[in-house]
Amino acid sequence: MTDLRRTVLWVVFTMSLVLLWDGWQKHNGHPSLFSPAPARPAASAASAPASATLPNAMAGAPAAPGAATPPPATTLPASQSVTISTDLVKATLDSRGGSLVRVELLKHKDETDPSGHVVVINPSHQYRAETGLVGVAGAPNHLSVMSVAEGPRELKDGSDSVVVRFESPESAGLKLAKTYTFKRGSYAVDVKHEVLNTGTAAVTPQLYKQLVRDGQPGPGQSSFYSTFTGPAIYTDKAKFQKVDFKDIEKGKAQFEKQASDGWVAMVQHYFVSAWLHNEAGAREFYAKSVGNGLYSVGTVSTLAALAPGASTAVSDLLYVGPQEEKKLAALAPGLELVKDYGWFTVLSKPLFWLLDQLHGLLGNWGWAIIALVVLLKAAFYWLNASAYRSMAKMKAVNPRIMELRERLKDKPQQMQQEMMRIYREEKVNPIGSCLPIFLQMPFFIALYWVLLSSVEMRHAPWIGWITDLSAKDPFFVLPLLMTATSLLQVWLNPTPPDPVQAKMMWIMPLAFSVMFFFFPSGLVLYWLVNNILSIAQQWAINKQLGVQN
Repeated sequence: MTDLRRTVLWVVFTMSLVLLWDGWQKHNGHPSLFSPAPARPAASAASAPASATLPNAMAGAPAAPGAATPPPATTLPASQSVTISTDLVKATLDSRGGSLVRVELLKHKDETDPSGHVVVINPSHQYRAETGLVGVAGAPNHLSVMSVAEGPRELKDGSDSVVVRFESPESAGLKLAKTYTFKRGSYAVDVKHEVLNTGTAAVTPQLYKQLVRDGQPGPGQSSFYSTFTGPAIYTDKAKFQKVDFKDIEKGKAQFEKQASDGWVAMVQHYFVSAWLHNEAGAREFYAKSVGNGLYSVGTVSTLAALAPGASTAVSDLLYVGPQEEKKLAALAPGLELVKDYGWFTVLSKPLFWLLDQLHGLLGNWGWAIIALVVLLKAAFYWLNASAYRSMAKMKAVNPRIMELRERLKDKPQQMQQEMMRIYREEKVNPIGSCLPIFLQMPFFIALYWVLLSSVEMRHAPWIGWITDLSAKDPFFVLPLLMTATSLLQVWLNPTPPDPVQAKMMWIMPLAFSVMFFFFPSGLVLYWLVNNILSIAQQWAINKQLGVQN
């Protein structure tokens, strides 16, 4: 039993040191041991081939004679920018392709500049939402310079939407019009594509919708924990699939290529952009490197066959905003999964639901965290009580064990036999304190990911100096209290008979505390409250069993 406890302690301690070293490496700009290395920085757009980001046409679909995509252009004609302002966003569109090239979220402060706002679709990452036509040689695409219809650019009082329309010149017998409708109180933009056949022959064009950006993580990333940045694809059959930039670069990306449903997204911590089309219809998914450190993820779908003079229209949603779970779930099946809980989704989703309900009652996310930890401790009260009784009994017999080890230190086999005899007589299970804790660890890890992933914690205040539960404690009060409570827990627990184990029991809380000094204060608050409740329960059980603290 002693060997087992020693092994468990050494494993935990070694992993703690590895995590600390990995965090220090990332803090100093070196690659992480556990997360993909950032893709290489993107070069300037001017150095990329003009048609590099055009997708391929769908396999097996009818196409007009000629190449599927136009040859690379040596120069791109000038274009103009259009800026749209609503109550939630300030969006910039480029008349080259009618692409969305910048989206600023007016309700979300920037991590590095408190006076500014979060910019999700960001020119500094060459991040764009693009659409166009393929399958017909020379068809209008996201490189075509379009004309912009006149109209209001700001959401006026009493108005529910702002509309901006782009029209391409005739190209290869086709004209493409894009209409963006920005709505009050919504991060989802209606995007309508209208295609007119101005030629003399029937054609069957294909519409692509894609998101393009470089492989660098966005601002506000921590050096001590890693969150996913990159493309995601969802289909009803394959469900949510994350695609690492590194896998795309190596040609090893695995995801569902064809389906009759689904969407594509570009994910970062707290925020997401996504092309959504909820109507059933065949579509092809792609995620690829387009050179110069840029990556694209998108869909291609075949439009209706167009006779000369005929037209067709397709409506989609383009979401650019925070990962607010309930609102995402209402927009498209599975969209809430961009808020990625990893392996613990099955536990994290109900825990967030409960946390959200508590926030509705208490009106403060900090108090909601405390209330949730209290409920979890209550739910596991009897399981914890069993562990703490085992610890108390171990502490009660510890003086006898220590005397035994000193007396029989030269006779290890006899010492082990005598120790097991004492444990049997006193009905003590040396590992009885471990199993209940291991059983409930998945719940607390799931809660950890809830607090780490929830955009609702961003700039959410608790009390006094804690003005942002997603940021570290500016005065390190919570981490210091957490360290103190962790050491108090060690003092309440039985001292391991092995001197090496005993030292490790004191060193481990200090090692963990280094990371908690840089963790979001909401996470530290949850761990601190858990420690305090555990100490209270252990203290009460020790008193009940007459064990000296």
